[in-house]
Amino acid sequence: MSLEPPSTARRYAVEACGNPGVVEGPLQGYHHETYVFPLADESGAAPAGRWKCREPRTGLLWFDRRCFDSEEQLLAALSGRISGIPDVRDFGGLRLQRFVEGRTLGAVRSSGLSVPGGLLRQIVGLFRELAEVTPETLVVKRRCEARDRPEDGDTDGFLDRLVSFMEESVYLANLDEFAELFEEVGVGGGAFENLREHVSGLTERPFCLLHADLHRENFIVDPGQRLWTIDWELAMVGDPLYDLATHLYLMRYPRWQARGLTRRWVSTVEDVRPGSSEGWQRDLGLLMDFKKAQSVFTDVIRAALALDPGRGADRRQSEGAGRKLHRVLAEAAVPLGLESVPAPDRVADALARWCRVHGEAGEVLPV
Repeated sequence: MSLEPPSTARRYAVEACGNPGVVEGPLQGYHHETYVFPLADESGAAPAGRWKCREPRTGLLWFDRRCFDSEEQLLAALSGRISGIPDVRDFGGLRLQRFVEGRTLGAVRSSGLSVPGGLLRQIVGLFRELAEVTPETLVVKRRCEARDRPEDGDTDGFLDRLVSFMEESVYLANLDEFAELFEEVGVGGGAFENLREHVSGLTERPFCLLHADLHRENFIVDPGQRLWTIDWELAMVGDPLYDLATHLYLMRYPRWQARGLTRRWVSTVEDVRPGSSEGWQRDLGLLMDFKKAQSVFTDVIRAALALDPGRGADRRQSEGAGRKLHRVLAEAAVPLGLESVPAPDRVADALARWCRVHGEAGEVLPV
């Protein structure tokens, strides 16, 4: 019996540390196959902590636009400017990231729970440092097209390109397989016209660096209670208020803490770069509405692919998915212009029908 050859990421990890017995992985993760291993310092005299080597998983749907050519290049450029980010080290032409030891913020305080004051202060400090990284001071190779780089301050153009990416690369790109399901849950192509009208007219704000994916699993709390920020792959340059809206949407703070963080964010970014919070009272809600709408299209696909055809689209499984998707649809009804939202059992029926017709589960990336 022949064994499958090791993946590229594992092969690089073994080559880097020289001992396959100390390579840990692959670690659990959606985007990448990741291996962690100890590495000596440059003199070879002592261990310099653990490092990670990874490669994108194959056969996955990607729902997010990538703007920088390399996460490691970006991290190297941000060294000394953004605190609490992984170190980057070159090894034989390969750029490795230091593995941050600790627990995710989600493991410390799960979604919906408040974040301890000391950690929240560090999150506010991260937003301060991000606001200080302006487009003209960030020299890193970018992969995004010119049309995805609106002029500094063009917040309407920035958001419109995100809507277009969602329409073209999530909705239209998967329409052959999911058109009927989209229609059954009430979100056809006309929803994008409604969304564009709903979120138009944003106030201009000066652009800065955005992490664009600041949720509890992308924060690591080390043993000394220092907060580290990982997974910069979705970072972009754009509207600073978008980063706050994305953060609030993904973190699910209690309302009182979300309000307090917002007030501190406004004070912090205005201190760094006046005008960065201009119009936030109106625009924050609109940007949150965009995030709710974005979740609909990704979650429809994700819910369908998560059903197990081997269990005959088990009714309990589809009912649970139907309830979750119903909540997502209800949250996004206004920005998408939905006149009504199908009941959870109707959503469950639509998902079960899709599973019976297509009959093969896939693996999909979350937003």
